Amino acid sequence: MRKPELLIPASSLEVLKTAVKFGADAVYIGGEAFSLRAKARNFSREDMAEGIAFAHANGVKVHVTANILAHNKDIDEAEKYFAELKELGPDALIISDPGMFTLAKKICPEIEIHVSTQANNTNYMTFRFWHEMGAKRVVCARELSLAEIAEIRERIPEDLEIESFIHGAMCISYSGRCLLSNYFTGRDANQGACTHPCRWKYAVVEESRPGEYLPVYENERGTFLFNSKDLCMIEHIPEMIKAGIDSFKIEGRMKTALYVATVARTYRKAIDDYLESEEKYRENMEWYKAEIAKCTYRQFTTGFYFGKPSEEAQIYDSNTYINEYIYLGIIEETRERGERKGYLGRITQRNKFSVGDEIEIMRPDGRNTQATVLAITTEEGEEMESAPHPKQSLWIELSEEPEMYDLLRIKA
Repeated sequence: MRKPELLIPASSLEVLKTAVKFGADAVYIGGEAFSLRAKARNFSREDMAEGIAFAHANGVKVHVTANILAHNKDIDEAEKYFAELKELGPDALIISDPGMFTLAKKICPEIEIHVSTQANNTNYMTFRFWHEMGAKRVVCARELSLAEIAEIRERIPEDLEIESFIHGAMCISYSGRCLLSNYFTGRDANQGACTHPCRWKYAVVEESRPGEYLPVYENERGTFLFNSKDLCMIEHIPEMIKAGIDSFKIEGRMKTALYVATVARTYRKAIDDYLESEEKYRENMEWYKAEIAKCTYRQFTTGFYFGKPSEEAQIYDSNTYINEYIYLGIIEETRERGERKGYLGRITQRNKFSVGDEIEIMRPDGRNTQATVLAITTEEGEEMESAPHPKQSLWIELSEEPEMYDLLRIKA
């Protein structure tokens, strides 16, 4: 039985460290260029160097995305970028464009190349082609079923790894190669600037009645025609492993630390439980599902894994996330007990909370601890009744002891 890698997204250095501490085997990040998430914060050269060092010190790998479909104007800069990455030493590059693949192989041959889902990898001959070109891993197109993946595993070299998505947002277009954003806004999804028109509400205008918008209904439920549910395979880890998948990939390079911590910790436990015994995995299923529901999501689907999705894989009445918990911050430093005999921790505050609030300390080892906020103090020592200013550095006194990298959240 293959032990799958748990591959977690990171939008920033803070989120990378969270992913590492909450159970990732590997993280994938984007630099400031050549990544398909231009709107994400992404990593400067300095942050990337620090992130790679932090991950490697904790036994975690780092994969860097360079998966745009490059134009002529991109080539010279791509050469310089790969030369920088050679110095930084990530474990893998995620690439979809053959030209970018050729450059990376030439400039930094010691770094593994993983072929992105953007390359539409739908059959075993494609996997063999990339293997012959020197790829270490190929990411499955999202349109593949588990039966197709299992056949690919049987027909490709043993040393070629298969990566496939296990959780996160789905795309309305084939393997993410979408033209809607470019058409409507001039921002190219294949260059990393997608505006997600698939989440918009649509209507019909009849030619002879301009300006009169007629709602488009599907079973009278709504007009968000392209709005897919999110993928969630927490109940199907045995099938994913049996199909021969080497790396379970979580989508979400624009997500918060709360999202990353929640999915990383939950899938880490589920995978480890199953590898210990299927009985333990089944017994803990309700815990996994309850935890996954504590981060933002859009309702869940199993995507294409068990056949072509039906109309039930879409959400027609809304494009908003379900959000049951609010992210407050991560413990960055601790001190001895304060005057109220509570426990002190410093956070960079992300959302409003107040003295007296009941919050939850989310710990990397799987424990959730309820705690009361006893006091809030600024770095300058000023006491506050509430914390309304995002990104403010605060000391908070809690009824329960926090530890470094614990994440704080409150029920919405």
